[in-house]
Amino acid sequence: MSGKIKCGGNSIPKFTKYKTASINCDPILFKKDENIAHELALVEEAAKDGAKLIALPEMATTGYCFYSRDEAAPYVETIPGKTTELFTELAAKYDCFIVTGIAEKDKDTDLYYNSAVLIGPKGIIGVHRKTHPYISEPKWSKQGDYDHQVYETPIGNIGMLICMDIHFIETARLEALRGADVIVHVSNWLAEKTPAPYWITRAFENGCYVLESNRCGLERTVQFSGGSCLINPDGKIASYSDKNDEICYGEVDISAARNKKLADGTDKIKSRRPDMYKELCSNPYLWNPLDFFTLYGYDPLPTGKRSKAAVVQMNPNHGNTEENLGKIIKAASEAAEKGAELVVFPELCITGTPESYEEALSFSEKMDYITDKLIDASMLHHIYICVGTIEREGEKVFNCAMLTGPEGVAAKYKKIHLNVSDRRWNASCGSEFVYANTQLGRVGLMIGSDAFIPETGRLLSLRGCDILLCPSAVDSPPPYSLASTEAPHNYPIPRGYSSIHWHLWRVRGGENNCYMIFSNRTDGNFFGRSGIFGPDTFKFPRDEVILPSDECGIGYMTIDTSNSKDSVYPTNVVRRKDLVCMRQPIWYNLLTNENPPVLSIEG
Repeated sequence: MSGKIKCGGNSIPKFTKYKTASINCDPILFKKDENIAHELALVEEAAKDGAKLIALPEMATTGYCFYSRDEAAPYVETIPGKTTELFTELAAKYDCFIVTGIAEKDKDTDLYYNSAVLIGPKGIIGVHRKTHPYISEPKWSKQGDYDHQVYETPIGNIGMLICMDIHFIETARLEALRGADVIVHVSNWLAEKTPAPYWITRAFENGCYVLESNRCGLERTVQFSGGSCLINPDGKIASYSDKNDEICYGEVDISAARNKKLADGTDKIKSRRPDMYKELCSNPYLWNPLDFFTLYGYDPLPTGKRSKAAVVQMNPNHGNTEENLGKIIKAASEAAEKGAELVVFPELCITGTPESYEEALSFSEKMDYITDKLIDASMLHHIYICVGTIEREGEKVFNCAMLTGPEGVAAKYKKIHLNVSDRRWNASCGSEFVYANTQLGRVGLMIGSDAFIPETGRLLSLRGCDILLCPSAVDSPPPYSLASTEAPHNYPIPRGYSSIHWHLWRVRGGENNCYMIFSNRTDGNFFGRSGIFGPDTFKFPRDEVILPSDECGIGYMTIDTSNSKDSVYPTNVVRRKDLVCMRQPIWYNLLTNENPPVLSIEG
C-alpha cells in the first residue's frame, strides 16, 4: 500500500449510532471453503439482525496454526480476491461493513501476510497487515508493512489491529491519534480468560471502542479463548460472548468515542506531553541491555537482587502533616521489621490533596523538615520510602513523589500528566521522567493519573527501569470482575470468576515487563486495591498481591531483579523485556506530534 497514511475524517459520519456484531467461531485448519461458507452464514445472520459493523476472527477463512510457507501456500489469496468478493456481495446486500482475517498473498511479491480487510457496500476500504507477529507467523509469513491506518466510512473512522498488535501501547495509540472511533481487533487470542485485560486497556486509554472478534476451539494443541466483545471507550465491557458460533451484539455511539474525557473531566489526548516523548521513536532493547546500559561507562544498570517490597494503603488526615508523617514512619518501621527493603505510600500522603493554591503553599512549608525525618527513617531501618508530597519552587507548586533511602533523597519526581484535581490547586507540570538506581534495581517514579497515559510507563521502561512506583489517589478506573469462562484452559490458566479481572496498574507493569507498585487510598471515592504486580501478565498463578477496596493495611511481595551471574545476556524478564524489544519504532513518529489528526475531529 503506497501513498499517504490514511487518517479518519473530521466530520460527523452518516450513522452516529449503530449496531455491531463480533463473532465467536472455530475455523477448521485446511477447510477453507467450508469455513468461508459457514462464516458467510454467520455474517448474514448478523446483518439481518441489523448490525452495521461485523467482525470475524484473525485467519478466519483458513485456520491459524500453519507449520510452514509450503503448508500455507494452497490457502493464501490476494486482496482483492474470491473471498473478498463474496463478503462484498453481503456488504452490498445489507449495506453493512465487514472485517475478516485472511491469509494474504501479495500479487506482486508473492509474499504472505496475516491480514485483516475492511469491506463496505462498495468493496474493499482498507487492509491491515499484522505488524507484531506471534511466534507462529514467522513460520510462514512476513511482518506487516502497512503501518496503522484509519479509514473514514459512513459509520465513522475505523482502524484495525490483529491479535498480538494490541499488546503494544503504540499500535492502538497511533490509530487513536489518527481519529479512530472504533478499533476492530481480530484475533486468535490464547492462554488467558477473555475479554482480555489488554483489549480493555486499549479502549480505556484511547477513549475509543474496541470491537473484538476472537476465535475459540482447539487447533494443533492450541486452546483459543473466545470472548468476542464490544468494549466501550471508558474501558467497560458492553457485551461479550463465550460460546462457539455465538454472535455478540453491541452498540456504537460516535459521540462517546469522540468525547475523550475521563470521569473527572481530564482529557485523555490533550493531557499527553508529546514534546517529551521523543525516546518512543528509539529502541534500546534491540541490543543486549546489559551492554547498552553500560555503553561509554555511563549510568550502568544496578546489579539487581531478590528482595521484599511493601505497599501501604492509607488515608492521610487532610493538612495534618505531623500525624501523617508519624503514620508513614510507623508503617515503614513495621515493613522493615518484616524484611521489606522498599515501601510505597499513596499520592500526597504527607498532606492530603490541597483544596487551593494557597493551601498547597502552606502545606509545602514543612517539606524540608519532613524530608529530613524520612531520610532518618530510611537510614534507621535501612529501607527505601516512597511518598507523595508537595514540592515548591519559587511560586510554583508540584504534585511530587519522593524516594528516600539510606543514602538520602534518591529521587524526586514532579508529576507530568496532570488531572482536574491537580489543576484545582494550580499544580505545575513536571518536565522530566525520573528514575533512581538502587540496590533493588532501577526504580522509575510516576504518580496516579500518569498511569492513564501509557507513554509514561513505556518511557521509563525504555530507560531500563526494573520497578515502577506509582503513589496514587485515584477514584477511577476501578478494577472490575469477570464471570467464569467456558473455554477449557488447562491449569494454571484461570477459568473461574475473578473479582479483579482487569486492573489498569497490573497491565501497566506487564506491558513494560516491570514490577509495578501501586499505592492508593480508600476514603471518599478512592477505590483502594493497592498492589504489587509482577512483570509478566501471562504468568499464572500471578506474581502479585492486591489489598482490599475498603481497608487500610500493608501488602508484601518478593521481587527479583537479579540476573544470572554466569550469563552475559539477560536471564530475567525485567532486564530482557520481551514486549519492549518487539516494538517497531519505525512507525512511531506521530506519537511525538503535538497536533495529531484527532485534535481536528469534531466531538
